[in-house]
Amino acid sequence: MAYLLIGSLILTACSQQPKEEKEETEKEAPKKEAEGVSLSQSQIDAVGIRLGTIEEKNLKSVVKASGQLEVPPQNKAEVTLLMGGVVNQVFVLEGQHVVKGQKLATIENNQLIQLQQDYMSAQSSLSYAIKEYERQKELNDANAGVGKIFQQAESTLRSEKAKVAALSRQLRQVGVSPESAAHGRFITEIPVYAPISGTIGKIVIQTGSYAEPARPLMSIIDNSKVHCDLVVYEKDLFKVKAGQQVYFTLTNQNNREITGKIYGVNQSFENESKAIIAHAVIEQAAKNNLIQGMYVSALIDVGRQTTTAVPSEALVKSGGKEYIYYLVRVNDASEKKQDSKRDEEGPSGKSYVFEKAEVVTGVSDLGYTEIKLVSELPKDVRIVTKGAFYILSSESATGDED
Repeated sequence: MAYLLIGSLILTACSQQPKEEKEETEKEAPKKEAEGVSLSQSQIDAVGIRLGTIEEKNLKSVVKASGQLEVPPQNKAEVTLLMGGVVNQVFVLEGQHVVKGQKLATIENNQLIQLQQDYMSAQSSLSYAIKEYERQKELNDANAGVGKIFQQAESTLRSEKAKVAALSRQLRQVGVSPESAAHGRFITEIPVYAPISGTIGKIVIQTGSYAEPARPLMSIIDNSKVHCDLVVYEKDLFKVKAGQQVYFTLTNQNNREITGKIYGVNQSFENESKAIIAHAVIEQAAKNNLIQGMYVSALIDVGRQTTTAVPSEALVKSGGKEYIYYLVRVNDASEKKQDSKRDEEGPSGKSYVFEKAEVVTGVSDLGYTEIKLVSELPKDVRIVTKGAFYILSSESATGDED
């Protein structure tokens, strides 16, 4: 019985020992409090850190949009023929600048001779019809003719005039002078002229090939009148209107910025996207070497609004997010501190503790940037308006050491 009692006492002592050791260990290593970045007065002065408040500023309000450059329909053309034929000569190259009315190519067509013959014949018939009408009119005025014959002569004259006018129009459409055809100076080549001034695009014909009617021979585009079609979504629809200033960023030209103005806004949605197209003319488009199809990002100036803002210098980026630093507290020499900490703080004995708050940024104007706080801060909180990057660097260095 005595042996059993001694054994139970030993087991009890062994079971209690680890618990007591654990409690003692916890007392020796107190829990570390999570703090922000602490800077001494000397550090604050050396770096030039400044404190301020979150302000209400009247900043420029913008609508973000994207789109691509387009050319108006009147500034691009497909060169086609009304009459087909064999390509005799091509006078231009792709990428060459041409002016309106410049000869681009010639097309050989034997039917053109027949058309000119018909016109010459119609001119002769018209001349006869004019003389017959004048003769019958004289007889009718002198009551010596038959009224029915005069009416027939008048009808024939109108018919011949219409025939000549139609054939003349056909000749002009294919680039042939009716006056030359009337004098028997026939041509067998159809000249092809540039309908607009611009730059030659893709040429699909070559010497000796057959050019079919109504099929494009080449294209011409005038990029000096390029404009931008911007996609504006439903939530911003009623903010955008004609006359507003637009700031473009060319994504494929090192984010070069150009300016323009909204000149029109569509009044119907594009397909099922719940977005409309706003058309913007670009200032000095001819000097900016712009090409149809370029993608752009744009900011549309829709006026000014009062918003919460901080100096742009107050913002720092870390881990893909944006932050501002605010003052949590100021420690002074009256508080009990370790000697090493006191030495670090310098002669003044003050240290400033900062923490960061995540924000979502908006528009920037006049050195200020609009912000929205992710988590609420005290009303009169003091924020770092200058030198925030130094605090971020100090925090990063402390994190690396830990």
